[in-house]
Amino acid sequence: MSYLGLNLMLNLGLPTALATVAQMFVITVNDLDLSIGTFVSFVGCVAATWLRDAPLLGYAVLIGGVAVYALTGAVIYLRNIPSIVVTLGMLFVWQGLAILVLPKPGGKPPGWLHDLMNFHMPYVPFPIVAAIALAALVHIGLMRTSYGAILRGSGGNPSAIGRAGWSLLKTKVVMFALAGVFGVFSGLALVGLTTSADANIGKGYTLLSIAGVILGGGEFVGGRVSPIGAVIGALTLTLAGSLLNFMRISPDWQVGAQGGILIIVLAARAMIDQTGRRTV
Repeated sequence: MSYLGLNLMLNLGLPTALATVAQMFVITVNDLDLSIGTFVSFVGCVAATWLRDAPLLGYAVLIGGVAVYALTGAVIYLRNIPSIVVTLGMLFVWQGLAILVLPKPGGKPPGWLHDLMNFHMPYVPFPIVAAIALAALVHIGLMRTSYGAILRGSGGNPSAIGRAGWSLLKTKVVMFALAGVFGVFSGLALVGLTTSADANIGKGYTLLSIAGVILGGGEFVGGRVSPIGAVIGALTLTLAGSLLNFMRISPDWQVGAQGGILIIVLAARAMIDQTGRRTV
């Protein structure tokens, strides 16, 4: 529980939390993003190459990535295609682009990004402070504002939101664009910590992000999510992985342990819900 110990255990918690928040925005509108992991990898490859050597090109590519995310949301709504199908296709697109940008592991992040992600704060490690700030910011924006209520309502009761005169297409585009923005932040944070990149650096973030949202109290349908819970869920999975690392347990078993945690939580939630219904 020392400063150094907490920093080591939660060092990769911030990129995971950012990817989880990105997934949460998509789940809020009753969709699922299977491409967030490879998108994080793509952003990492861009950050470790173009963002350092050609900053203007790097920023333009990252903005373009967010625009593609927004376009993905529009396609899903306008063509009424299941999000799993579209994002599965985008998974391979981002993977291919990441390989084109950085064919083999390497690269180096910009100096400012490395300094930011390795910033040492007094008393409390930076990952904890950043995670608290992230949870508070997203909670206020999504849960405490009128437009946040509309965005959540587009997943909870889209018919009512449409009858009220709000564009469901716009809400879908906004949520996917926000997912792209936080996916960019996740990739930048990850490369800033690891100091290099490769086309598979964020591959595991897809399942981790889904697990973090569900672990934090979110549900796949109905627009019922919890930004604070999602961040806590992401940190919990990161902490579990760190502890297993310190115990020198194989990464294969680590994935299984994280899956086991998710299954236990879901089973406990189902039992609590059933008990509550019987009591009522």
